[in-house]
Amino acid sequence: MEEDGLLEHKALTLSPRPTVRATVVQASTVFYDTPATLDKAERLIAGAAAYGSQIVVFPEAFVGGYPHAVMFEGLTDTHLTWENKQFQMYFASAIDVPGPEVDRLAKISGKYKVHLVMGVVERVGYKLFSAILFFDSLGRYLGKHRKSLLTHHSSSLFCLILLPPHVGIEIYCAPTAEAREIWRASMTHIALEGGCFVLSANQFCRRKDYLQSPECVSGDSNGNTSMDTIICAGGSVIISPSGTILAGPNYQGESLISADLDLGEIVRAKLDFSGIGHYIGQNCVNQISDIPNPICYKTAVKSEVLDEQ
Repeated sequence: MEEDGLLEHKALTLSPRPTVRATVVQASTVFYDTPATLDKAERLIAGAAAYGSQIVVFPEAFVGGYPHAVMFEGLTDTHLTWENKQFQMYFASAIDVPGPEVDRLAKISGKYKVHLVMGVVERVGYKLFSAILFFDSLGRYLGKHRKSLLTHHSSSLFCLILLPPHVGIEIYCAPTAEAREIWRASMTHIALEGGCFVLSANQFCRRKDYLQSPECVSGDSNGNTSMDTIICAGGSVIISPSGTILAGPNYQGESLISADLDLGEIVRAKLDFSGIGHYIGQNCVNQISDIPNPICYKTAVKSEVLDEQ
């Protein structure tokens, strides 16, 4: 309303954003035993739910197992030796999506009323993929994200595909198999650039967690025969949109790493920097492509072809 020629503004009140409690799980797969892995997952989810967590994130390939210490001797870039016992066991540990294991994970998420992010090894025909499954707190399977590339000799080991946060992401879940400290720097960058919380979950496993082939009894390349040798050191971490580490990293052993996420901090982070917001000029790059036709590249520079003399 206007009074005395002045525009009077009513005070704006913003509803407070909720606080969400999240847990990243740092634990090892029960290798070659998917039913036992699902049992272990339920125990860990129950522990997180008892603490009040609403979101639980598991590591990459938790169901099925990440083959850190497994050597598939007969596999090359061009040939698969299916007689390799270890690979047959590993292949059998993978799951179909959809399938009974997915149904059980859905029931677990509904039972404990948590939003669940689970890394699995997905079996599609005779190929294996690293995939992430999503479930809501009502026990519904929401969908999956599958890595699009298969790398390494066996085409069953997994590559690094880390996409920048898309428009609107508030909580960025990053199941991983990377334990190096440089990974934490990458996660911090994503949190800052995306203005989002980052939940990075990794396994912690020792050599004894894996079935050792006869070729491995003499130890690794350094002659280390200890079954307590750490194969994957964890380093799971929760990072805020401002780049602050809220929980972790943990390099000591299996654990549940939890933090309270104040979603109001996302707004404050966007004020400082919005890498996917107003800094992108709409006349240069559109955030969402609504053009169905293929993109054609043209140049204003004319090329001249000289006739052969």
